Amino acid sequence: MLPLSVYMMFNVLLFVIGVYSCVSKRNLIRIIIGVDILTSAVNLNFIVFSTFRTPGLIDPAGHSFVIMLIALEGGVVAVLLSLVVFLYRHYGTLDIYDLVKLKR
Repeated sequence: MLPLSVYMMFNVLLFVIGVYSCVSKRNLIRIIIGVDILTSAVNLNFIVFSTFRTPGLIDPAGHSFVIMLIALEGGVVAVLLSLVVFLYRHYGTLDIYDLVKLKR
């Protein structure tokens, strides 16, 4: 088994990629993918800490949280993608800056 620091470095890398995708992209679908990457980092963090909590044993609480978060995330992504489809059909663009200009 790899040490905890390897998993935490991967979590940090995944989190940074998700934050970069959310902050720097202008397309709504890419922002949703960034949020999905962020929640994947959180899920991996739960799994890693439930595994390394007691040596030799795996805490099932972390796994149950991850299962609930995956189900919740699937619903949220479905709602967000339906909202994106509505916005594209109504306004013809998925660029955030163009959608903000329409508000004014």
